Amino acid sequence: MNVRVLYFATYKQKIGKTEEYFSFEEPLSVRQLKDFLRAQYPHSGLDFSSVLVSLNKEFAFDEDIISDGSEVALFPPVSGGNEECPTIIELTEQIFDIDNILQKLVLPTTGGSCVFVGFVRQITGGEQGRETSFLEYEAYEAMAKEKMRQVVQEMRARWPQIEGVAIIQRLGHLEPGSPTVLVACTAAHRDQGIFEAARYGIDRVKEIVPVWKKEVGVSGEFWVEGHYRPQKGD
Repeated sequence: MNVRVLYFATYKQKIGKTEEYFSFEEPLSVRQLKDFLRAQYPHSGLDFSSVLVSLNKEFAFDEDIISDGSEVALFPPVSGGNEECPTIIELTEQIFDIDNILQKLVLPTTGGSCVFVGFVRQITGGEQGRETSFLEYEAYEAMAKEKMRQVVQEMRARWPQIEGVAIIQRLGHLEPGSPTVLVACTAAHRDQGIFEAARYGIDRVKEIVPVWKKEVGVSGEFWVEGHYRPQKGD
């Protein structure tokens, strides 16, 4: 069986390759592949125990099986923001400044950005819909930040050419018309995944980041609940 292995960031630098192909006699687990690469590159100084692995563009774990024709990618955990790939992750009660955020994400190589911003609707469901007086947002903050980091990792794994990424979620009392959430990303060119990554990012935030909102209006108040049930790996 044949497997394509891609390397990113530190792994690409120390191994000296962006990708290579390996042949194995039978399917193997992610753990076995990491052991194989550790033996293949004993002097690289890489820590294969902490490497992040994707299998056919989905995050993979030690027990997952790699079959013939699979594409495996290896990369380090997202750092949380450095000069090479700036990352902004925030939970805040303060209104955010989009221009200031973009200044932090733009590199000398940046040629484009895509920004999604959500707002509090005053009317939900059209002109005859439910009227909202305000929303109250709360979060399981420690877990929310970890899941926001995970969303950034997933975005970078799927669109490795994107540069800066920001995910900001507001909490507390928000009036109609107020911005609630921001997902932004930058890249050298507009066709390097920024539109797709931003759309993916906000969708995943809504799925797995533990943030809830209470809607308060003329007809009463209630907590808005989603429908997505987390899967293994979420």
